[in-house]
Amino acid sequence: LLRGAMRALSLSPALRQQCRPVASSLVAEAAQQKEGQGICERINRQVAQAEQGRLFAVVHLCGKQFKVTPGDVILVEGYWPPTTGDEISLDKVLLAGARDFTLVGRPILEPGLVSVKATVVEKTLTHTKTHFRKKRRKQYMRINFQRSPNTMIRINSIDLQRALDAESEPEREPSKRLF
Repeated sequence: LLRGAMRALSLSPALRQQCRPVASSLVAEAAQQKEGQGICERINRQVAQAEQGRLFAVVHLCGKQFKVTPGDVILVEGYWPPTTGDEISLDKVLLAGARDFTLVGRPILEPGLVSVKATVVEKTLTHTKTHFRKKRRKQYMRINFQRSPNTMIRINSIDLQRALDAESEPEREPSKRLF
């Protein structure tokens, strides 16, 4: 009984041959890798000569995604701990790019590749929202007022910290808080 069960699970010789990599796929893979190296070199050259233009980034912040460029002011809804005047570094960068290239993270770009620095400009409350409930003919009325906190953030800079294929280096002077 056991021999028959084991035999059914074993690989047949024809199936083993199908799993071997084909020489043409290896050549195609090598060509793709060479093309990728060329693209990385071109991007590194643009960044080194400061020809990339204005950088943009998509950052993940408080459960939402924001597309930001240097000088933008974004509004983060809900409670958020940083206080007014804090300089922060936004580390969850999903995507960064310029006029000629885009770096896409899976799901985020590796830490230390892109630096997004921001300053907390203002912490306020939203306008008053009225929640009015009434049950007719039952003498039941309730009025609730709600104001939720907002934080305004100015994006100071977006920079590529190192070359694309280079090893990551530890950050020299960390910001006060990282988010």
